[in-house]
Amino acid sequence: MDIILLERIEKLGTIGDVVTVKDGYARNFLLPQKKALRANAANKKVFEANRDRLEQENAERRTDAEKAGEKVNGVEIILIRSASNTGQLYGSVNVRDIASALVEKGHDIDKKQVIMGNPIKAIGMHDVRIDLHPEVSVTIKANVARSDDEAELQSQGVDVMAQMFEDDRYAEGGAGFTESVDPTLEPGEIPADMLEGDEAEGEDEA
Repeated sequence: MDIILLERIEKLGTIGDVVTVKDGYARNFLLPQKKALRANAANKKVFEANRDRLEQENAERRTDAEKAGEKVNGVEIILIRSASNTGQLYGSVNVRDIASALVEKGHDIDKKQVIMGNPIKAIGMHDVRIDLHPEVSVTIKANVARSDDEAELQSQGVDVMAQMFEDDRYAEGGAGFTESVDPTLEPGEIPADMLEGDEAEGEDEA
């Protein structure tokens, strides 16, 4: 279907562009959301008659979005969730969770403005895009943790999961590899007592 865009649509075009899209995309999203018009002769005349007003209104909305973006860009939200020892969440963090957390911090954000490829399913610091306007996007930080203390560490740049695995690896009786490390070895060098007899002799002769 050929349509006339009434606002910028990512990967399609900007106001006034006539583009071809799949019928379902136009009927189910673009037309009902008033983001486009069918590109017939009558609508083209209506659009041209109102182009200046539409472009002015869009510019005003963009300016408002840019001002809002200055306040929300880079904001960090903390979401406390239950997770396994491997950091996988029991559940996930979705667009509704992100929007609600931003509203609680005083930002007027709707879930439709939260752009996530997939729900967040692991603890850590996650970048999330917020589209305040078709031409204005900002990025916020979603700090997903199992406790406030863990969230604080992640805010300071600590990779909590890597730290936990490291602690488990060297902890006495831990589930990970607990062999002592020979500080004289180069990284990746095999200790002599782990080599088979012939290889060990060869190392000694060398």
